[in-house]
Amino acid sequence: MNHAAAHAGHHGADHPSHHEPDTASQAEILDLDAEVLAEHLASITAWLPLATTPRRIVDLGCGTGAGTFALLARFPEAEVTAVDASADHLGRLRSRAEELGTADRVRTVQADLDAQWPDLGRPELIWASASMHHMADPDRALRKTHDLLAPGGLFAVVELAGFPRFLPADAPAERPGLEERCHAALDRHEAGHMPHRGADWGPKLTAAGFTVEAERTITVDIDGSRSAAVGRYALGSMKRLRAGAAHALTAEDLAALDHLLDDDSPLSILRRTDLAVRTERGVWAARRA
Repeated sequence: MNHAAAHAGHHGADHPSHHEPDTASQAEILDLDAEVLAEHLASITAWLPLATTPRRIVDLGCGTGAGTFALLARFPEAEVTAVDASADHLGRLRSRAEELGTADRVRTVQADLDAQWPDLGRPELIWASASMHHMADPDRALRKTHDLLAPGGLFAVVELAGFPRFLPADAPAERPGLEERCHAALDRHEAGHMPHRGADWGPKLTAAGFTVEAERTITVDIDGSRSAAVGRYALGSMKRLRAGAAHALTAEDLAALDHLLDDDSPLSILRRTDLAVRTERGVWAARRA
């Protein structure tokens, strides 16, 4: 579950595709996403309708490991194979696993899942958070996932509706509705690049041979006062939002947005006390017969 990945389908997050920040910036957002949304991740792993406790798990598009570490915590006897296209993200994941004392339970695999799939064993659980909609051919990816999964195993797809919202509707005061205009501009920009974002994955999973056993929508509404990370998460996310929406914004909107994104400005988003994290995640649990 995250919002700032680097390339189609292999990092667990959304991003403005033609205005790439550096890899370190992407990784920081992924880490903040994991920190801010940790409770929601834990609730999803606890909700999964598992027939047996999995011992072998694959995390497709793992990013820096938000899902990997949530799964390791939920299933203390399991081993997780974490798959991503970014060597940097996988390196950060391995370092984090060392810090947590779970390195012996994590295997990392660098792979472009739009190309050749590596040998990932026969997992009982496959997890894909905010990665399926990035795939160049998601139907192919779902079929490959189906064939990879052990018979009777479960595939958990977690997808997001889009970037989270952080500001009240009337903020900033001089440009009310600014955040929504940014989202609308980004949605138009991304429509041709990620047509499967926000899709109903149930029919696609069924077409790939899965039986969809359960689905749910997770509503996220986190008051900024609950976590010191929310301000940094909002800042990084909205910088990425600006990168994708700038072409469609007025000069006045851009100026107001830049004040929010300027750490030294008295109007900086880091100085606000009215931030929140508002978004939704769809979750599908599908079984291979």
